[in-house]
This record gives sequence, C-alpha cells and structure tokens, in this order.
Amino acid sequence: MVKTGFDPATYRLNLHLHLLISSGRLAQARDLFDRMAPHRRNAFSLNRMLSGYARFGQAAAAHSLFLSSPPRLRDAVTWTVMMGALAAAPGRAADAVSLFRDMLREGVAPDRVAVSTVLNVPADSTTTASLHPFAVKLGLLRSSVVVCNTLLDAYCKHGLLSAGRRVFRETPHRDAITYNAIIMGCSKEGLHGEALDLFADMRRAGLGATQFTFSSVLTVATGTGDLRLGRQVHALVARSISACNVFVNNSLLDLYSKCDCLGEMEKLFDEMPERDNVSYNVMIAGYAWSRCAGTVLRLFREMQLLGFDRQALPYATLLSVAGSLPHVGIGKQIHAQLVLLGLSSEDLVGNALIDMYSKCGMLDAAKANFANKNDKTGVSWTAMITGHVQNGRQEEALQLFCDMRRAGLSPDRATFSSIIKASSSLAMIGLGRQLHSYLIRSGHMSSVFSGSALLDMYAKCGCLDEALQTFDEMPERNSISWNAVISAYAHYGQAKNAIKMFEGMLRYGFNPDSVTFLSVLSACSHNGLAEECMKYFELMKHEYGMSPWKEHYSCVIDTLGRVGHFDKVQKMLSEMPFEDDPIIWSSILHSCRIHGNQDLARVAAEKLFSMGPTDATPYVILSNIYAKAGKWEDAARVKKTMRDRGLRKESGYSWVEFKQKIYSFSSNDQTNPMIAEIKDELERLYKEMDKQGYKPDTSCALHQVDDDLKLESLKYHSERLAIAFALINTPPGTPIRVMKNLSACLDCHAVIKMMSKIVNRDIIVRDSSRFHHFKDGVCSCGDYW
Repeated sequence: MVKTGFDPATYRLNLHLHLLISSGRLAQARDLFDRMAPHRRNAFSLNRMLSGYARFGQAAAAHSLFLSSPPRLRDAVTWTVMMGALAAAPGRAADAVSLFRDMLREGVAPDRVAVSTVLNVPADSTTTASLHPFAVKLGLLRSSVVVCNTLLDAYCKHGLLSAGRRVFRETPHRDAITYNAIIMGCSKEGLHGEALDLFADMRRAGLGATQFTFSSVLTVATGTGDLRLGRQVHALVARSISACNVFVNNSLLDLYSKCDCLGEMEKLFDEMPERDNVSYNVMIAGYAWSRCAGTVLRLFREMQLLGFDRQALPYATLLSVAGSLPHVGIGKQIHAQLVLLGLSSEDLVGNALIDMYSKCGMLDAAKANFANKNDKTGVSWTAMITGHVQNGRQEEALQLFCDMRRAGLSPDRATFSSIIKASSSLAMIGLGRQLHSYLIRSGHMSSVFSGSALLDMYAKCGCLDEALQTFDEMPERNSISWNAVISAYAHYGQAKNAIKMFEGMLRYGFNPDSVTFLSVLSACSHNGLAEECMKYFELMKHEYGMSPWKEHYSCVIDTLGRVGHFDKVQKMLSEMPFEDDPIIWSSILHSCRIHGNQDLARVAAEKLFSMGPTDATPYVILSNIYAKAGKWEDAARVKKTMRDRGLRKESGYSWVEFKQKIYSFSSNDQTNPMIAEIKDELERLYKEMDKQGYKPDTSCALHQVDDDLKLESLKYHSERLAIAFALINTPPGTPIRVMKNLSACLDCHAVIKMMSKIVNRDIIVRDSSRFHHFKDGVCSCGDYW
C-alpha cells in the first residue's frame, strides 16, 4: 500500500467498495462511493464501480456515472470498462464505438485491451475497417496477437474475408485462435477447400486444435456432405480433450444428422457425457427429416421430463413433424401448449402453425392463424402462399403473391420458389417465363434456390431444353440443383441421362441424399431398368448408409413388377420395414395389367378395396384385366360391385395453355365454342393416319358395345381434343404442350405419335406420372410406360 503511494484511508475505502460489489450489494457500494471525499476517490474507485454496474447489466447507471466523473479519474482502463459495458447492453453498440472516438479526442492512448474491446463490439463492417488504421498506428498488430486475432475475427464475422486474409498474412505470431478465426470465416463463406488447407497448415505448425477448430471443420464437412472427412475429424476429437465437449459433440450430431447417418448419430448421442438443449434439438431435427415421428415425440417428451426451459423447446420442429405425417392431432396439442405459454403469437411458431395446418389440409385454420398475426412478415406470407400451393389452390396462391406485393413486402427466394411451383402445377409456361424475368430484375436469379425452382418449373411445364439451359447457366449449384435436373430427366423417361447426371453430381463432390436416390430409382422404373434399380437401391443402403423411405421401396417394387419379376416383388414386400399402402399395391396392380397376372391382380385389388374404399381405380383396372382375358362375367361382376358401392371412375381431362389462359377438355367434350372446328381438324388428321395404315386399338374403348361405338368413343379422348385446339390456335412449327390428369391409353399414344409426324410438330404430353415427348412419329418413352 505504501509502495504504491495510496493513502491508507483510500485503500480501506476501496477495499470495502470491492467487497460490497463482489457480494452484489450495488446500492450500498454506490452510497459508499458517493460519500467518499473527492480527494479520497481515485481511478481504481471509479473503475471498480463501473465494473460492478457492467457486471450486473446496469449499463445506463454506469454511463451516467462515467459522464459525471471528473476527467482526472479516467484512465485507459476506465474508458475500456465503459466501452465493454455499452457493447454488452442491447442496442448500445454504436455508443460503445462513439465512446472510443471520444477517448481518442481526449488524448487518452488506447492499449491493446481497449482496441480489442471496441473491435469485439457487434457494429457494422465500416466501423471495423475504420478501427484498423488505429491498431496499425499504435503498433498493436506487430506486438499483440490478441489485437490481430480480434481484428481478424471482426472482419470474418462481417463477411470481409479478403481483408481478413490480409490481416492473417500480416500477423507475425499466429496461435490457435488466429487459425480458428480464419477457418471459421472461410467455412462461413462456403470456401470449404481453403478452410481445410488452413486446418492442415495449423496441424503442420504444431498448434493444437480447440473446440472451435473442430466445430469449424465439422461445419465444412456438413456443408459439403463429406461424411468421410467428418468421421476423420470425429477420430481426432476422440483422441483430444474435446471428446467431452458438448459444443463439439453437437457439431458431430449435426453432421451425422444431415448426412442421414441416424445410427451413428444415435450412438454418439447415447455416449455423450453431457447433453444440452441444442443436442436434443439436433436429434429431433435429424429424426424429423428422416420421418421417424415416434422417435421425435419420445425425445420431445424426454426434454420435458428433464426440465429444460419449456419456452426453449423445439415447438416449430414438432409442428413440422405433425405437418409432414400429417397428424393434425399432434399439431393441435402443440398449439394448445403454445397458447398456454403465450408463445403462439411469436413469429417462428406462428409461421410453423400456418405450415402445419396447411400440410394437414386445414387451410381455413392456417388462414385464421395468418389473420391473427399482428406482424405479417415475408415469411408469414410465404408460408400462406406455400400452403395454398400444397393444397392445389394455385390461383389463390398467385392472388396472395399479388397481395403481398401490394402490402409493400419484397418476396425472397423462398417466396419465388413457392410461386414458381404454382405456375409449375398449373403448367402455365407463360406465367413461369414472366416470373423468370421478375427474378432477374429483382436480383434473385443468382440464388441457387431460385435457379433450382426455375429448373423444376421448366421441366414440369414440358420445356426440358430450357430446364437444362437453366441448369447450365446457374452460377452456383447445390445438391437441390442436381436433384432437380436428375428428376427432370427421370420424368422425361431418360434414365441413362438421369444416371449420367447422378455420376456427374458425385464427380463434382456433391453427396447424394434420399431425394437424389428417389429420382434415380424413379428413372429406372420409367425405363424398366430392374438391374440398375437394384444396384442403386443397394448403393443407397450400404455405401451411403441411408435408410430407404417407403417411396424408395415403392419405386423398386414398381420396377420389378413392370418387368414381370413378381417373385422379387413378393420378397421386397416381406423385407420392407413399413406397412404397405395404396401406392405400392396400385403399382403392383398396374404391373399385373401389363403382364396379365390375374391371380396377383385379384390380391392387389382386394388390398386396394380395403385401403381405399372410395377409389374406383382398382375396380376399373381389375375389370379391364378380366375383359382383356375374355372373362366377361368376371369383368361384369367387378363393375357391378363398383356400381353397388356407389363408385364412379375418375373422369379424364386434359388442358392446354393459350395466351396465358387454360383451356380444359373432357372426353367427347361439347362445351368448347370451337368444338366443331376441333372435330374437323381431328377428322382431317384421321384421314391422313388412315393413309399411313392406322388401325384403332379397340381394347382401349368401352367394352360390350358394338364396334362403331367403340371407334366413336376413341376418336374424341380429351388429349386429342386439346391437341387439335392447339393446332388450330398456335403458329405452325411451335411445340404443343398438353397436361392430363390420367395416363394416356395405348391408342391415344399411337395416335399422337402419328400426329406429330403429320403436322411436323413436337407434342409434349404430361400424364399422371411422366412426360411423353412425341416427335417425328416417335415417343421419348420408347413405348414403355
């Protein structure tokens, strides 16, 4: 005390002040501070009082004391403590930076702690750049690794990676924190290769990896879907002290979750010595993505029993699970909890409620939640638009998009993705092209999500060439882009190109996901490639460790059935870890129709009768199978059963777009004002086809009627009327695109092939499962569908 020149009385007062603040008695400490004689107070007294206010979050009181204190008591520590207090206070970051400038104006030289403190302030990038020269002028970048690291970290957090790289290169003495900052900056900007090179440099420099290093490298592995790299990092973690760190383990959980490695994710979770709220959230999100609803609900209940903060539970994820099942009962229970906790009006869960009710088909409930939101953000509008698209209300979705624009909100890439899907479902290529132009004008064209949505739209509107051009012109691609182009080839029946794209995706370093394999298997199904289908199904399970969805099994069963491998179909059914459903038995029934397997057809039809008692389709197919085999009594019995149960066959209809308006046709439609001209055009075409040897396939016509009626019923099927309408109203040589709700019959398929040759036009027909591109008398499906 004597050596430092302190007055004994001042020393005792400061000691008392310190004890009061340490025990949290701020009011008493301030009373003592105020009662100290002015000549007894010194810089320590002021700094200790300011630190106490800062420690207990009372930035306003600290700032008031700071402003009222005489300049003689303020030193560099005083300014630094005050800057730290303001930086930690909500909404006062700008005040902290302003205080640093005041410090310089008053001639107080900042030290490395002061500079590091202000660099840590969550201000904007301009502030960081303006503080850089001060650090250089004071020589801190050469003498203090702490300042270098803080400046580097600030640049990386603001996305100024080039400036960050410059600081990194000029840092004379690098430590683990230096590398962590630059690695994290690179991984954040998607520069995964550079981040890995820096990690390798760090290892060569003999610097030990910390929890932040491992987390950053795992972010790289997760971003690239590089499971092998992730496992290598896991091995390094297991040999380090970070093995018990919940922060690192959560990053590993996230990696395994996003790579669909549920087994490894679960094993790690079970072995974790410590789990937090994030651990459970990652697990729930992983299982939700893989549609393991039972496990999601079990983990959620476990979180509740363990006493986690109820307001921090993953309600939005649970609502997403309820929507994906769909299970509105679960969704309503979560909704009730949110109301009790007073959280239902929060933006995140409010939007999740709109999404859940939409996916459960309760659009009115979704609208009510949307209407009750006080602050309708762009995300809220997008959720509502998406809900209408999901429920087949595309026109209303388009109207909502216009209302959103009128409300002064700018659509983002998610909004564009949804509204482009609306135009895809309506097959309105004119509207889709308008949206494409709007995307370019709004600056969203560079977004990989918008590009992928456009690709999908062009593909679903029958414009494969434009879809492929969109893919080729995308400045950036991700797994969604590759999935979209593989799916496009699959729906056009171009299995070889789909597989070629799949191989290209692997070459470019993108790992396939469950959706990728679903598209590849679908492509194999459309072309009857049973051997290739089984190859990719096994690859998915064993090479990539993915658990197939029911849809994957459905594709495999469909492929095997179409080529007549019914024994393998039965084997696959017995191995499938899911309950069979109408989609699977429908595909089996269609395969039986192709190969005339009456016994299995009867079994499949009975299954479908019990699963979907209101669907007439299996009755119609079974009746046609019997009729084709000449078993008219059996066919009539099935038809009678269908009538007795009050079921009617779904009417087939086709539609075509002309001048941004949709024109629909049903079989033998008489409602179109141009019907006389349409029939004349068809008659002209039939005469040309007769000259080329066309023979109608009456097996596709009504049964048990005379031949003249059979021929008449074939002539005016809905797709033929739509094509004739387009031929009359569009310029010669332009492609014709027709959409149809059911599969085309064999005779229509043959007729459209001949039409395409006669009129010298491309005719693209999208039926209920795929596209048929007719050109010069040939169909892209190779007569296999």
